[in-house]
Amino acid sequence: MIEQIQRKLDLIREKNKDRIRLLISCPDQSGIVASVTKFLHEHGANIIQSDQYSTDPENGGMFFMRIEFVLPNLAERMQALEEDFARVGGRFRMEWKFSHAGRLKRMAIFVSREDHCLMELLWQWQAGVLPADIVLVISNHPDLGPVVEQWKIPFYHIPVTKENKREAEREQLELLMRYDIDVSVLARYMQILSPEFVAEQPNRIINIHHSFLPAFVGARPYERAYERGVKIIGATSHYVTNDLDEGPIIEQDVLRVNHKHNVEALKRMGRTVERNVLARAVIWHLEDRVIVHNNKTIVFE
Repeated sequence: MIEQIQRKLDLIREKNKDRIRLLISCPDQSGIVASVTKFLHEHGANIIQSDQYSTDPENGGMFFMRIEFVLPNLAERMQALEEDFARVGGRFRMEWKFSHAGRLKRMAIFVSREDHCLMELLWQWQAGVLPADIVLVISNHPDLGPVVEQWKIPFYHIPVTKENKREAEREQLELLMRYDIDVSVLARYMQILSPEFVAEQPNRIINIHHSFLPAFVGARPYERAYERGVKIIGATSHYVTNDLDEGPIIEQDVLRVNHKHNVEALKRMGRTVERNVLARAVIWHLEDRVIVHNNKTIVFE
């Protein structure tokens, strides 16, 4: 199985070896698109896809852009491309980033005891839909170790208590550094991360919350939803910040429920929403479709 997955990932790398993405955010003003496309034309790039969005353009809002293009012999030209584009970026006061599509992001998954979000990510990975190298799984419980090991992925059991939390997080961060991790995914990892941990990966930790935020922040959202008698339940995937469950939202979805559904039914139905929402959010991040601005996201689907 793992050999088939690696073959699919190698095909993605080969297909995208000369493909690059450019993400831009800056104050809205005339000439941005023309200047960017002219720059790419002058460097021999072939634009594959271009998306843009402006907030209140008539009153000096913000401009956001995602542009994907092919540039022959990209590996040899990447450094010069970035150095040359810095002049364009400076002129328009841009925050900008080039991302090589053929360099798949290295991903760590954090789990506790529930497996549905983890399994969805692994299934999408197996299907070749999730373009990443899943290089390790970290858990505060040993329960899912045998499942992960079937996929030939290193599994690290690091117990977390109030007494050892700082030491446990230090061990986790050392693993992320050792494996050169680009993004961490909390696939129902039932621990609150410290500000020090979050600061090490700004906008690179993706969480799934089993509620349609901002409703029912924190623990036991299904129980509280049942007590409130809600008619919809949902899930929210967001970047982790120091404010519990209040980071920039990437994706959400809902299901209709009624008075016949008890708490266990809500949880069972909610698992489907959770795993689908998380998978979509992770894939969009891996494909560089998300720009964070303040506490919001612009998602180019």
